[in-house]
Amino acid sequence: MNIYKTKFHAKCPVNECWIEYSLTIHTGTVLKVEKILDCVHHLRSGYHEDLAEHLHKMFGGSQTLEADHHGVRIETIRPHIQMTGGAR
Repeated sequence: MNIYKTKFHAKCPVNECWIEYSLTIHTGTVLKVEKILDCVHHLRSGYHEDLAEHLHKMFGGSQTLEADHHGVRIETIRPHIQMTGGAR
């Protein structure tokens, strides 16, 4: 298991405030650090959940993306576990 961690900044698409994100990737493959850094460098703006989807498509594995958004802590885990049955 390889674990990659980095931080990056992107603007909130609603009010353009800069937000610091923490990304953790768990994977059985080798990822190029330069590719991770290049990818997060180009993430300039977006909704937290959309950024998480994009990063998961790029690097796979199991990922956690964390950030504080105006006093609300958001953590996304990809791939996510979908609820089944009638539970809501």
